[in-house]
Amino acid sequence: MAELHTALQAVGVTLPSLCVDPVSCASSVMAPLVELGRCNLDTAQRLAEVLVDYAKTATPGHGPEEGQP
Repeated sequence: MAELHTALQAVGVTLPSLCVDPVSCASSVMAPLVELGRCNLDTAQRLAEVLVDYAKTATPGHGPEEGQP
């Protein structure tokens, strides 16, 4: 969890509710889930910008300009 928090901070994204979902930890059937939490519109926009920028460099041919996710 700390690694995700640090990586998000490095690109200017803060998810205030970032944590391990305690209810999912009690399950013996599935693995614990990460609660990415609620964030304001500015944070959601910043996260989208970071993901778009990453997609442009990480997967050539899969950006908004090419019409592919």
